[in-house]
Amino acid sequence: MDTLSQTYKLLSLIAMSGECCKDVYPFLSITDSYREKLITKLKSDGLIKIHYKDKLRGIRLTRRGKDLLLSISPNRFSYYLTGNSETNRPRSDTPRRLRLQQGSITYAMLIRTGIPVYPDEKPALFSGNPIVSDKITLPLFYGAREWKDLRSETIKINNSRSLGILLCEDALYVLYFTGDHPIKWEYRTELRLKAFLNYHLQHDIFPGLFHKSMEDYPIRALFLGTPMESARKLMESNGGFQKSYFYLDGSFDYMHFVPVSMDGIAMLKLLSNHTLQSILYSLLLSDLAPVNPDLSLVHDAVKGTIPVLLSYDFDMLRISRFKTALSFHGITGHLICFDFQKEVLQSYFGNLATIETIDLTKFERRFLH
Repeated sequence: MDTLSQTYKLLSLIAMSGECCKDVYPFLSITDSYREKLITKLKSDGLIKIHYKDKLRGIRLTRRGKDLLLSISPNRFSYYLTGNSETNRPRSDTPRRLRLQQGSITYAMLIRTGIPVYPDEKPALFSGNPIVSDKITLPLFYGAREWKDLRSETIKINNSRSLGILLCEDALYVLYFTGDHPIKWEYRTELRLKAFLNYHLQHDIFPGLFHKSMEDYPIRALFLGTPMESARKLMESNGGFQKSYFYLDGSFDYMHFVPVSMDGIAMLKLLSNHTLQSILYSLLLSDLAPVNPDLSLVHDAVKGTIPVLLSYDFDMLRISRFKTALSFHGITGHLICFDFQKEVLQSYFGNLATIETIDLTKFERRFLH
């Protein structure tokens, strides 16, 4: 089998996820017309099966499909397709299946972004073996199951909603999939996860990996959701009954929202590339005055007397605090964001801010191609 083919990429993704949903196809460059032909052929070849229960449809590998992948690349697939792992023996209850499918979308987006996700593409940071840091190229993704190789240490964070971590040159992103509504959220568990990652950044797993102090390497939360308007639900959430759902609780100092779309792919490419972020940041500030220390609110620059917030990275915490401060001081602000983010920011701020947009198509043409 051609390992560059869409067939192999889809089968690989199903192996890593345990169960895939239809939302992964665009990220694998599989068109609607080709999808039906591909699925029909894979079913007739006995490599996949459709699992339908409780109105939830998903794609799983058959035994034959698993054996084929294991014969092609045991180093890549044995981690997912052996033993009693959830990817090898996925459950049938809806909550677990939904989490597997959410994982499949997350992994598909990371793969489309060009970020290594499979075991044979990256060093085993959580194996307990020494890592030669000068041989590591970032960014890299590690799924939540991979850090559970540390066993007893991770018992207190097993209930974390995180799907994994994205290691970049300038930050570590903890990835969550929120869909179209606030996810279940346990503040103390996510704080423990952050503390766990913070400890290992400084000690045995990542020593010397980044050659910088922890103050310069923040741990950020990144939420994947659909559609873009879901970001407003997150920013306006109060946590619901007993604070059991997500709200801006300060468990992380940065909380980014990325839509599940090709727009989101562009955002992932930007957030995972420190050099590109620096270039865009400097470019956008070049015609603006520096931060005004007399303004007691978070901002990146000043346009005349108006505070400006760069919100293209969609850090929901900064955006929320900017809005609160504008309302408190009775002033208006100015936002700079991507064009696909404008509508949700306009509805969130109302008359409190004017909005200037970056043309995503032009940005991609200039910086991402």
